[in-house]
Amino acid sequence: MSNVTFISRTGFQAKNDPNCFNRLHPALKPVAHAKPGELIVFETRDAFDNQFSPKSTPEQVAFADLNLVHPMTGPVYIEGAERGDVLAVTLVDIEPDEYGYTVIVPGFGFLRDQFSEPFIANWQLDRLSATSEQIPGVKISMCAFPGSIGVLPGEIELEKALAREAQLAQAGGFVLLPNAAGAIPADLFGEQGAHKDKALRTIPPREFGGNMDIKQMQVGTTLLFPCFVEGGGLWCGDVHYAQGDGEVSGTAIEMAARVSVRTEIRKGWGEYVKFPQFEGGIQLQRTEPTKFYATTGIPLKARGELPPHLAYLDSPKAAALENLSEDLTLATRNALLQMIDYLVQQRGYTREQALIIAAVAVDLRIGQLVDVPNYVVSAVLPLNIFGD
Repeated sequence: MSNVTFISRTGFQAKNDPNCFNRLHPALKPVAHAKPGELIVFETRDAFDNQFSPKSTPEQVAFADLNLVHPMTGPVYIEGAERGDVLAVTLVDIEPDEYGYTVIVPGFGFLRDQFSEPFIANWQLDRLSATSEQIPGVKISMCAFPGSIGVLPGEIELEKALAREAQLAQAGGFVLLPNAAGAIPADLFGEQGAHKDKALRTIPPREFGGNMDIKQMQVGTTLLFPCFVEGGGLWCGDVHYAQGDGEVSGTAIEMAARVSVRTEIRKGWGEYVKFPQFEGGIQLQRTEPTKFYATTGIPLKARGELPPHLAYLDSPKAAALENLSEDLTLATRNALLQMIDYLVQQRGYTREQALIIAAVAVDLRIGQLVDVPNYVVSAVLPLNIFGD
C-alpha cells in the first residue's frame, strides 16, 4: 500500500515482538518512520498481553502477571517533528478484535477496598456491540478508543517524572516505580537492561500522554501531544472497545485492535500546549445516552472509615471525620457505591457484575465544585444497554 506505514503485531506476546515495548524512556528506538499526513496503522495488543482468552476464569485473573501491562506498539518517528512542536494525531479508524475482557484484579481499581475477589467478563465483539455470558442481559455499543497513546518523554521529562513519583511513593502514595521484571525490550529495561532503573511504567498518564483512558478520544477526534524528542515518538495500545468515564474496576472492555491515524505537526505550539489536549465535533454527542438512571454522591463517610485515598490519614482525629471538605474522590466513591446498590437491588446483578457494568458503561460527572464543603458527583447509567 502506498503512503501507509503499517506496524504489525508478531509473536504470541510482546516479548517476541520487535514492534512493542512496555516501559517508557527516551532511549526507545523508532520501529518505523512516517511523514505527516500519511496513514499510520498500528496493530496493538490487549492490555494484559494475551494472558486471557474466551475461556478464562477468575482464577486466571488472580495469577495474572501485572508486570506485562501494557504492551505498546511503536514508537514511530514523524519526520519534521521537533521538541517544542505539537504532534496532532487524528484517529481515523479502530478495527476491533473478536474477543475482549473486563477484569477485577484484587488490590487494583477505584473500589479496591470493597472488592477482594478476582472476576472476569469475557466479551464477544464486532463493530456494533459486545455481549458477555458473565453479564447477561447487557449489550454494550462499540465506542472504541486507545486507552493509552502518546509520545516519548525527553530526558528532562523522564527525570522529573521519576523524582516526583519516587517522592509520592515515599509519602505512601499508590505508585508503580520502575521494575525490570517483565520489562521489554529486555536489552533496555530488563534485569540486565541499560536503563532498568529509570524506565517509567505505563500505568499513569503524564505530560507526554499515555494511559489517559479518555473515552472521548475516539475516532474522529484529534489528539494534541507536546513533542519532547526529535520525531515525537508516537505510540499507542491498550485499546478499549467501550468504557464508562472512570474505568472504575481498573479495566474497560480490553481488546487487541488495529488503529489507523494521521498526523500533523503544529510548529511552536508546545509553548502553550504543555499537557495533552484534544479537539473534535460530534464525538461527544455519540457518548450521550437517550435514556438513563443516575445516582449522586457528596463527601460523607462513616465514622472511622478510611477509604484507600485517605489511608495515609491514620491519626484519631482524621479517622473520626464524617463530613470531609471539598473531597471530590469521596463524592465520586459515594455516587458509584449507590449505583452498584441500584444494579444489585433493582437489576438483580451481583456486586462484581455491577462493578463490571459500571466500568464499561457508567459515566462519572462533576456536578459542582463550589458549594463547599459538599462537591457533587453523578454516576450516569445508560439504560439502553439493557434494551430499555
